[in-house]
Amino acid sequence: MKRLSNKRALITGGTSGIGLETARRFLQEGARVAITGSNPATLHVARKALGEVLAIEADAGDVRGQAAVAEALRESFGGLDVLFVNAGIGDFRPLGQWDEASFDRSIAVNLKGPFFLIQALLPILAKPASIVLNTSINAHIGMPNSSIYAASKAGLLSLARTLSGELLPRGIRVNAISPGPIATALHGKIGMGEAEIEGLITQIPAGRRGDAEEIALAAVFLASDEAAFTVGSELIIDGGMSTL
Repeated sequence: MKRLSNKRALITGGTSGIGLETARRFLQEGARVAITGSNPATLHVARKALGEVLAIEADAGDVRGQAAVAEALRESFGGLDVLFVNAGIGDFRPLGQWDEASFDRSIAVNLKGPFFLIQALLPILAKPASIVLNTSINAHIGMPNSSIYAASKAGLLSLARTLSGELLPRGIRVNAISPGPIATALHGKIGMGEAEIEGLITQIPAGRRGDAEEIALAAVFLASDEAAFTVGSELIIDGGMSTL
């Protein structure tokens, strides 16, 4: 039997990278899937690539917009069994180059928006339900130029524990995945060239970057009933970068 049969799932930031691969895996495991994305063009491309998915245009950092996401899911699915909070931005810069607007945008997309999305979804979350938060090993390591990104992900990681304590009586489990460097378009978007990527790989004991598929498979497990006893936990998937 498919592990996510009859489950209704939302994947934020589902148009590329980890989010897109997780949507594929959820569909293969029998879930009904909705994805969000802020760019109408990439959202359209992802919808065509995935097939039968509900595509919702949404800005992950827009607090007031989260209610519209919840309403779209209520109208189409009636409720929700799985939430994978994946949408995020990686803004890496030295301390002296930060301004308030950039700070606020990173916190809004990576932490504030997800918090209020969960709040907006509470009325339609099933019992039981699973929330999976995609965080980062940057919450654990002192990587230069990662200050605000790491802080936002550390806050998200904290929610896996605090919201588990609050929501478990409602049958809602909250867990986190903390990926290390994954071979997606992100590294190119933040200006890393081949030399910088090779230098990054030398810091990974496994000798390579991870694949989006490896994160997607972990998300399937945490979303499934196989993880019914997994609560407030963090699954670090980083090739040993933060632990060895």
